[in-house]
Amino acid sequence: MSTTLVEKIEKLPPKKQKEVEVIVERMIEQQEPESEMPWKFDWEGALKDMRDEYTSVELQHAVTKLWRQGVSR
Repeated sequence: MSTTLVEKIEKLPPKKQKEVEVIVERMIEQQEPESEMPWKFDWEGALKDMRDEYTSVELQHAVTKLWRQGVSR
């Protein structure tokens, strides 16, 4: 039988339980709100005709260079 997270926390001494509580509260505060729009991957495979010309690393470098120059679409 697997132990739940709550059961594991309950096995800790009170001081450690408080540490876990503080950590969880920080995580909740830092959590980004969920996007109302799900991620779409309709662009997947859009550059497949270029795979023989460029490596993924070359494309990453090119994009980084454009970002640094302030070019965006």
